[in-house]
Amino acid sequence: MNSVAVSSITAPWDDDAKVLADVGLVAQQQLAPAAKRIDEGYYPLDIMASLGQAGAYAGHLDQHGCRFDLAISAMSEISRQCGATGFMTWCHDVCGLYMEQSGNPALLARLGDHTLGRTFGGTGLSNPMKALAGIENMAFKAKKVPGGYSVSGTLPWVSHIGEGQYCGAVAAVDRSDGSRSHEIMFLLDLDERVSLRACPEFSGMEGTSTWAITLVDYFVSEDQMIADPARPFIQRIRGAFVLLQVGIAAGIIQGSIDDMRDVEPTLGHVNQYLHNRPDELQAEFDDLVARTMVLAETPYEGSKEFFLDVLDVRSQGAELCLKASQSALLHQGAKGYLMSASPQRRIREAHFVAIVTPAIKHLRWEMAKQMREEVPA
Repeated sequence: MNSVAVSSITAPWDDDAKVLADVGLVAQQQLAPAAKRIDEGYYPLDIMASLGQAGAYAGHLDQHGCRFDLAISAMSEISRQCGATGFMTWCHDVCGLYMEQSGNPALLARLGDHTLGRTFGGTGLSNPMKALAGIENMAFKAKKVPGGYSVSGTLPWVSHIGEGQYCGAVAAVDRSDGSRSHEIMFLLDLDERVSLRACPEFSGMEGTSTWAITLVDYFVSEDQMIADPARPFIQRIRGAFVLLQVGIAAGIIQGSIDDMRDVEPTLGHVNQYLHNRPDELQAEFDDLVARTMVLAETPYEGSKEFFLDVLDVRSQGAELCLKASQSALLHQGAKGYLMSASPQRRIREAHFVAIVTPAIKHLRWEMAKQMREEVPA
């Protein structure tokens, strides 16, 4: 670990400029040199711990001022060097959000270590988000037992988890006749009761420690409960959940523009004939960031118009990610096509942004659904 990068870091991270400078320093000195290894399968908990000390996981929390603009900017600095670690930062951030917004004293007591990167937690809400939208079935099922719930099922594709870690999860509670009663949301501790199964190899993002989780009569105590019932809670935090993801896209876009500018001195004379030049993409990106930062001022606003705007910036971020990463590869040419080159990695990271929940197709599905619904009185 590079001690220079973290030597001056202090909590409670009340200086936005210092947090971003510290996060940027860790990202440049520790993360950038490891990006290729992470893409190929290295799970960088040591670097993520340094980012936690820098304040990367704190800004969006109420106890640190609900500064979603800072959290998104920090995530962007991380994703600018490594999209996989930017994605895991989002996983970690939303897990902290669940813990804090639950109001559960037992979870609030664990939040300090989580924010500092002393403990690590992800999110298992890909399946529940799609299930609640009517796209697929809920993977986990729960039944009420004395003192809590018993949960069983198999949940695939859960990232930023490992033995001894934890993640947010949702389970459906069915009545005796098989009809749905409600859902619960809880913090799933990945202890000896949990079976983790490795997922098939990805084309990239292999360092995100992504597993399938199998539970058999796993007991969820009151100390683990995030929300019961879960739907009102998810309804309240869904805009914040989606908005934070823009930070992943933002970093990959800016990194792609950086790659384009890197070759301007040597290839600018011929690259001028390409579409989507760096200055054009920078202007489009700056406009997207400005729109995002306005929404970041009120991340828990409940109006339909606000949620539509969040879905729109998230969708546009994914689209711009695809465009910018492809343009970067075209600008760099053969140099960018090497396996060691960042443009080819960013193309795969950008496609992940486009398919991770909510994927572009899911975003459009949800936007169409929102537009069909009448505005509540």
